[in-house]
Amino acid sequence: MARDVDIVLFGASGFVGRLTAAHLAAHAPSGTRIALAGRSRERLAAAARDLGPVAADWPLVVADASDEESLRTLAESTRVMVSTVGPYLRHGLPLVQACARAGTHYADLTGEVLFVRASIDTADEAARASGARIVHSCGFDSVPSDLAVLLAHEWAQAQDAGPLTSATLEVLSARGGFSGGTVDSLRLQLDTARRDRQARRLVGDPYALSPDRAREPDLGRQPDVFRPHRREATSEWVAPFVMATYNTRVVRRSNALLDHAYGPRLRYAEVMAFSGRTAALRASAVTGVLAGLTGLLAVQPLRPLLDRLLPSPGTGPGERTRRTGHFRLRVDARTESGRRATVTVAAQGDPGYAATAVMLGQSALALALDGDRLPARAGVLTPATGIGMPLVNRLRHEGFTLDVAT
Repeated sequence: MARDVDIVLFGASGFVGRLTAAHLAAHAPSGTRIALAGRSRERLAAAARDLGPVAADWPLVVADASDEESLRTLAESTRVMVSTVGPYLRHGLPLVQACARAGTHYADLTGEVLFVRASIDTADEAARASGARIVHSCGFDSVPSDLAVLLAHEWAQAQDAGPLTSATLEVLSARGGFSGGTVDSLRLQLDTARRDRQARRLVGDPYALSPDRAREPDLGRQPDVFRPHRREATSEWVAPFVMATYNTRVVRRSNALLDHAYGPRLRYAEVMAFSGRTAALRASAVTGVLAGLTGLLAVQPLRPLLDRLLPSPGTGPGERTRRTGHFRLRVDARTESGRRATVTVAAQGDPGYAATAVMLGQSALALALDGDRLPARAGVLTPATGIGMPLVNRLRHEGFTLDVAT
């Protein structure tokens, strides 16, 4: 089907949308047809002006997340749709469904279990039929996690080391800020889970995003970490990682979509790792802050106070924070044969914004331009199963570290 453009960036005038547009303006190959979409033509025009001459001819398309007809037209106009319009649970499903029906590849930044489960349940069949790749979570949620385990699997295959039996992602260092959009998404998921018992159970299910559980092997319990503790073998302290309850579900979905090629009983966890004399104190502090924020957001009478203290939707960290931020993650993977590999994923730039704009922008370019190099798969996918090694190679070209060592 002929399309007007290669990529539409929906939400281009928002905080993360502008960062992603800037990355595409600087890194998309000449001739890539890109359009900016959103609710306000004036705001889109201002965003385009900020990009300079390279975006002077980019089309501006007015569309609303609540107008299904405008979303259908938008989806049918492009080969790839990129959405930064959240919370996705509130705004995202009609666009996903429109792309699935139109055969349009799609990428977003969601870290919302309930939204992705709804996407799987309502759009996977249509996307498979149309050939659309619906690739959720193409930012810090959950590209580093998903690609790191994919690289560990590729190493194990190349070394004939057998299937993976365990993999643990450790956040060694990370610096950055957070936006009002992230807070809004967390708030909405907490509210939904509080009202709906089924949603509450789904959020707590370690296999919440996996396909039909009745047709899967007995995968056993998963080692989600909720309390700080000391590792006897290394003397490190570990604490819960704020994104673990989402990222781990994505990795398990990748494994399931690949017919459990990683390992039929792979145990996967994510933690923050601390070493040194203050390790126990820092691990406890991180755990307390995470529990405190989640608890306070769940208390309705405290919402007005928190709303004054936390960033509002549409805002985020300043340029200096984005520029000086960074992240460094390590995945310790072990195989059935006893072999062990360490995968390191690292990048300069605020993880959730500067680095995320690179990950999302390169995901979009891969979907639009990498053709036969992409996995031969359609449906509601993950970064590893929908894009895979082409995204690894693109991120390496952009200065990311994605290395395997033994």
